Amino acid sequence: MTSAQGAEPAKAALREALTARRRTRSPAERAAVAAAVTAALLQRLARVRVLAAFAPDETEPGHGRLPAAFTQLGARVLLPVVPESGAELRWAVDTGRLAPGRFGLPEPVGPRLGPTALGTAEVVVVPALAVDHRGVRLGRGGGYYDRALLHARPGAVVVALVHDDEFVDRLPALEHDRPVTAVVTPAGGWQELPAGR
Repeated sequence: MTSAQGAEPAKAALREALTARRRTRSPAERAAVAAAVTAALLQRLARVRVLAAFAPDETEPGHGRLPAAFTQLGARVLLPVVPESGAELRWAVDTGRLAPGRFGLPEPVGPRLGPTALGTAEVVVVPALAVDHRGVRLGRGGGYYDRALLHARPGAVVVALVHDDEFVDRLPALEHDRPVTAVVTPAGGWQELPAGR
């Protein structure tokens, strides 16, 4: 782990650079990335009964295909809801209808479940700006997923979706950072990480 004093500025600089790079990706590259990560996910999630995932924004891997592709699994799919106040994600069952929520993020329409609903999921698919080979995940800085993952059940698989150049050797990490156990990249597909072994 890194000291908070040194890690926070390093994380902020990385977030800015990675977000800027994502904005420069062409529509064709984004579509190819979405197809590749969706195929890798569907193959590995074939037997999952309860899945927690997210609806990627236009710069995130999987945009335009996820979560709709998860209907092929026949699983119960939970999607996050960012509450109007507070910093702990709520969840709702994906019915195929999404509407803009807080921060403009797409979220499911329908009844809300509490934070502990995440504990029913066998696999949790999380967004990330980068992931390192140890399983350290760099999010957008709000801490929503680090808090949410406290409710994940023991042994749940936590998988992050990133572009190939966002799977890196090492990221700054803090004590509260929750590791991922797998990563999916367009070229590498599904890769298990030390946190999952």
